[in-house]
Amino acid sequence: MTIVLIEDEQPARDRITGLLKETVPQAEIIASHDTVKSATAWFANNASPDLVIMDVQLADGTAFDLLKLVDIDCPVIFTTAYSKFAVDSYKTTSIDYLLKPVKKTELQLALQKLSRFRQIFEKTPQSLLKETTTKPTEYKKRFIIRFGEHIKTLDVDQISYCTSENKNTYARSFDGQKHPMDYNLDALELMLNPQNFFRINRQYLINLKSIDEMKVYTKSRVLVKLNPSVKEPPIVSSERAADFKLWLAGELPY
Repeated sequence: MTIVLIEDEQPARDRITGLLKETVPQAEIIASHDTVKSATAWFANNASPDLVIMDVQLADGTAFDLLKLVDIDCPVIFTTAYSKFAVDSYKTTSIDYLLKPVKKTELQLALQKLSRFRQIFEKTPQSLLKETTTKPTEYKKRFIIRFGEHIKTLDVDQISYCTSENKNTYARSFDGQKHPMDYNLDALELMLNPQNFFRINRQYLINLKSIDEMKVYTKSRVLVKLNPSVKEPPIVSSERAADFKLWLAGELPY
């Protein structure tokens, strides 16, 4: 995999370079730029790489200024300290939008997404049809849980819900126990069967069987009382409410 890195802060460049070496050691950073001007000149005289990792705010402009000047016809992963550019990024060939400091797990998920997209678009309609009819998606069946020096397993069907608390992720089992997880909610959302688990907001990924009671909340949102109970029942976010209702009815496409 060839990568062009566009970043105007040296510490951020060093961090991303180090994470790439750990995550995809076979990848090669073929060019590194810190300005719109130098990146524009490079793309004008070179073929697009397999991937561009690009900071939104550069020394002499923004990534979107660059995209107005050159045609980058390969996937882009944006990095930035600000979430306000997320909407603009979706109008490009972006496959992900990572907040600084970039975390290893989030970069891994972005690269996994890139790999899945490539596998999809490189296949013929016939092979896709054959795969979907003969090879169902495999989801996690159990997790390894570590408590200091102790290790145990946790079956997925024992999980009532997963929560994000103070940058840590926990799974709450139906017997009320709290288990530290090695994955964040974004990763767990991909690992767990969407027929049974749904991400209702940024803090909660819940099992259908964990729902004890639901109430209509303001702005078409839904308040969900869970089992085991929590002090403040979570609320399905506005942007997730419509899909949540389809999921409850078993009508959400997977």
